Amino acid sequence: MSRTLADARHWMRQGTKLLLASVDGLDPASYDAAGGLPGWTRRHLVAHVAANADALGNLVHWAATGEETPMYASPEERAAGIARGARLPAEELTAWAHESAERLETAMAVLPAERWQAEVVTAQGRTVPASEIPWLRSREVCVHAVDLATGIGFADLPEEFLAALVVDIKAKRGLDTVPDGRLPDVAAYLAGRPYTLAGAPELGPWL
Repeated sequence: MSRTLADARHWMRQGTKLLLASVDGLDPASYDAAGGLPGWTRRHLVAHVAANADALGNLVHWAATGEETPMYASPEERAAGIARGARLPAEELTAWAHESAERLETAMAVLPAERWQAEVVTAQGRTVPASEIPWLRSREVCVHAVDLATGIGFADLPEEFLAALVVDIKAKRGLDTVPDGRLPDVAAYLAGRPYTLAGAPELGPWL
C-alpha cells in the first residue's frame, strides 16, 4: 500500500503512545527482565528507542538547516550509547524515553513544508527525503512496543501500519510472496518475531 507523510506521522504518534504507556509501567525489576529480542533486556530496548529518537532528530535538523548531522557518529558510538542508556536508573531511562520522543515530535512539527523533501542519509547509508523520517520512527516505536513483552502484540498495532510494514519488509527481504494468514501474523513473521503461521520458513529478526 502507498503511505503518505501524514499517515506515517499518525502511526508514529500512535506507536509512541503505546510504547510509552508500557515504559511507564516498568519498575526497576521489570526493566531488568528480558524483552522479546534475544540478548536484550527491556532496558536495552528502551535505551535503543530513546537513542533512535535523538538520532532521527539529527536528521530533522539536517533537513531544516542543510547542516550535515548524521544519526550517529559511528556504529560503535551507537552501540555504546545504548549500553550507557541501559545502565541508567529506571526513572532516568523512562524520562529519556519521554523527552527524546517529545523533542523529535516538536522538531517535526516546526519543520517547514518544503524542507520535508530535503535529502538526508540514514544510519544504513541510504539517501532519503526527510519525509521518510516519520516512517522510520513509526517502525521503531510500533515494533519495539511489541518487543517490550508487556502484553502488546502485532494485533494491537494500526492495521494500515501493518499493511505498509508488510510491503516494506517484503521488499527489503527480497521476497516475492509471503505466507497466507492474518495481517498481524504475517507482519510478525516477516519481522522475525513470534508468529502462528503453519509451515512458514524461519526468518531472522528484522529491525
